Amino acid sequence: MLNVLAWPVFASPADAAGVPLIDLVRDLAQVGVLLLMFVAGLETDLVMMRHVGKVAFWSAFGGVVLPMVFGAMTAVAFGLPLYWEGIFIGAILTATSVSISAQTLLEIGALRTREGSTILGAAVIDDVMGIIVLSLVVALAKASGAGLDPSTSLGASWRELGIVVARVTLFFVAAIAARHLLSPALRWASTLGVSQAVLSAGLVIMFLYAWAAEYVGAVAAITGSYLAGVLIAQTEFKKEIDAGIHPLTYSIFVPLFFISIGLEANGRELGPRAMFTVVLVLVAIVAKAVGCGIFARLFGFSTTESVRVGIGMISRGEVGLIVAGYGLANGLIGSDVFSASVLMVLVTTMVTPPLMRLVFPRHAFVPATVEETIAGPPEEGEARA
Repeated sequence: MLNVLAWPVFASPADAAGVPLIDLVRDLAQVGVLLLMFVAGLETDLVMMRHVGKVAFWSAFGGVVLPMVFGAMTAVAFGLPLYWEGIFIGAILTATSVSISAQTLLEIGALRTREGSTILGAAVIDDVMGIIVLSLVVALAKASGAGLDPSTSLGASWRELGIVVARVTLFFVAAIAARHLLSPALRWASTLGVSQAVLSAGLVIMFLYAWAAEYVGAVAAITGSYLAGVLIAQTEFKKEIDAGIHPLTYSIFVPLFFISIGLEANGRELGPRAMFTVVLVLVAIVAKAVGCGIFARLFGFSTTESVRVGIGMISRGEVGLIVAGYGLANGLIGSDVFSASVLMVLVTTMVTPPLMRLVFPRHAFVPATVEETIAGPPEEGEARA
């Protein structure tokens, strides 16, 4: 926040080795990004994803496709190239922050309703779809840097694209196949008799997956760390790692990540991009709400329920910041677009709770406790707590 206007007084001095301190913040922030996505993977409930039904899946699908398309169209309308800046702006808009919506639903007693369950399920599925979209965009953008011309239909460019697709496929197949080795590795670590051995082994696995994603699969490192979290969550050591990773993540590295985002953002650059920023924020809100709401309506929800689902999916939160930060660090978007994206994330995160309180009448629902939320909805015929 201090450097939001990029004032010279906040210019970063060098340390004793002559390395700018901002570089140290960036490096530690990258660790924070990997840990944040690892935690997101640990909290991804595949069982819930299989049981939330087609409404949640298709709501998430609409919440990815419409923001992606309209985000790219907005970029092109303001003179930005479709490849790859426009497409990446669309990828930024696909994100959804489940934590903001979940907390608001809990506070207004709507977490256990049809709409509440659908929002939570759709938000998780939305994140998975968003990671897939990000991986494809990053892989194709890297191929473009190696000679892939989107307008070319033959020749070496397509051979390069084929290599990238093969690398992506190889990574995902190998990473998922290696899940059978995770439990034995963590079990072996638990027998070492040293402090936090299982947590340390989990971190090693996360970093290996992140490295393999970047250098083997040609996708973002955060894809690897997220996948590692999802796979470790299926082992018997999930709770132990989950309990240890949160203090490490949220006490040091995630705050540094948010500090790094603030240091990279430059409010002065929004001047020439003021109209673009306003339109981007509006597109982010409307495209997500309409995309999720329309598909919820098509697959069985009433108009009122569909509006509630759409509103509950608006918030972008930390996932949008992670994607935007990756795009800036890898030259896929400029600093002006990055600053506009940060503002978009802030606005969508702030408007979601009041909008949800507006469309969800409190008196219509029975409040749910945190324990009920974790346990899941009661079975058919079972009394509500």
